[in-house]
Amino acid sequence: MTSVAARPPASTAPSAPHGEGMFRSLRVRNYRLYASGQLISLTGTWMQRVAQDWLVLELTNSGTALGVVTALQFGPALLFGLWGGVIADRGDKRKILFATQGALALVALLLGVLDVAGVVQYWHVLVLAMLLGFVSAVDTPVRQSFVVEMVGRKDLANAVAINSTIFNAARIMGPAIAGGMIAAVGTGWAFLANALSSAAVLCGLWMMRPAELYPAPLVRRARGQLREGIRYVRRRADLMLTMVLVFVIGTFGLNFQITTALMAKQVFHRGASGYGLLSTSLAVGACVGAVLATRRSARPTQLFLVATAIAFSMFEIASGVMPGYDLTALLLVPTGLAMLTLTTAANSSVQLGVEPTMRGRVMALYLVCFMGGTPFGAPIVGWLAGVAGPRWGLVGGGLICLVTTLAIAAIIGQRRGLTPSYLAQRASRVAHA
Repeated sequence: MTSVAARPPASTAPSAPHGEGMFRSLRVRNYRLYASGQLISLTGTWMQRVAQDWLVLELTNSGTALGVVTALQFGPALLFGLWGGVIADRGDKRKILFATQGALALVALLLGVLDVAGVVQYWHVLVLAMLLGFVSAVDTPVRQSFVVEMVGRKDLANAVAINSTIFNAARIMGPAIAGGMIAAVGTGWAFLANALSSAAVLCGLWMMRPAELYPAPLVRRARGQLREGIRYVRRRADLMLTMVLVFVIGTFGLNFQITTALMAKQVFHRGASGYGLLSTSLAVGACVGAVLATRRSARPTQLFLVATAIAFSMFEIASGVMPGYDLTALLLVPTGLAMLTLTTAANSSVQLGVEPTMRGRVMALYLVCFMGGTPFGAPIVGWLAGVAGPRWGLVGGGLICLVTTLAIAAIIGQRRGLTPSYLAQRASRVAHA
């Protein structure tokens, strides 16, 4: 068994002001500082995502080129994400986040300077996207596993849902601001704004009170810790199901940065603001789903995860076949709701089901499954959209998710003696919730 370093146990931290309410985690000062900084920083992050996608289309007008950039940005999560989890279990998460958030700001600053100076080229975007991916491979599992250390286990599910609400509120504001900024002054200033927004999360981390955190015991450096995390997940059927499900959904279903950009530009012949509105529609639904998820306190069941995945897949397919721009934007709202309900439930299910000393590595594996498939899925979806038309980016991705999820549902149903009609009813309830 892996040894752990001496550290004050979680019980020595002052008791968090637990209670009821949809936003009860915000009563915790440390988490409130973190959440407010994240709202500003993530708004900048979404501004950069929209600006980066639009910059690539301006430079190449190619869905495949856009898919390659996305693959390079998420590729490091596949190759090095598990090591990011090991780092999270070994080190002080707050200090690690200081370093990673600062590095992310520098990458955004460099891309912004190149763009504003008028010298940016496609290969610059490729290199900086890859650097962003390497830093994120460490930053993401640390951030995910740091949440419970701010609020404690009792309010973890609520804090995860609030994180998703913040993420999607930023996803609404970021593309809208970026669309207007790109139209007025160009993509470069959106990158610079993202670099500046990182100061908010850095200030929040600096102002925290370390004595009020609920730190997990630090894991001492030892051989085989990465393999230990993988073995831990392999022994847990519930965790394995969630990992497989989020891998399929993340690989083929969550490529909206490609599919909505191509739909806006090539199908509906809209500009950057049109693309921003499609992204905002998806984010509005996701934000509603995140707010609804704040009511959840128990660990989500496997059947809930599967039913939600089926609902998401069906909404994505329907979004791809809508005849007009307005109908597409409208249907992206329930698509976003189902998407966020699924991802929030999956995140809570994993975090609430693991030992504290394994949380960093397990969350890293979860994120590898969730984002690590993007280097394969994004180019495939981009290629499919280029060959068969942009609509097939949404329809094809949704079909792959639906077929795979139905197969998983059949396996669960066979093991538990559940009928297909029962599973269909669960999916229908999620879709109409």
